[in-house]
Amino acid sequence: MAFLKASFGLLSIYILVFAIFSPAVLEAQSLSLAPAPGPSSDGTSIDQGIAYVLMLVALVLTYLIHPLDASSHQF
Repeated sequence: MAFLKASFGLLSIYILVFAIFSPAVLEAQSLSLAPAPGPSSDGTSIDQGIAYVLMLVALVLTYLIHPLDASSHQF
């Protein structure tokens, strides 16, 4: 019976020490990792590319529609 009390005491001390020091160990491991790299594109270059494509489409449509519109008038 004394053996069980002694082993229970040692187990409880081990659990207490583990509970105190395990968050510190986990935090130290997470701090040792390198930070993630920043985003390579913040979205402005994508927006600018979409704007260029839309402007090109508008220009092509203008030059395709303009001759049709001009030929419908008879002066």
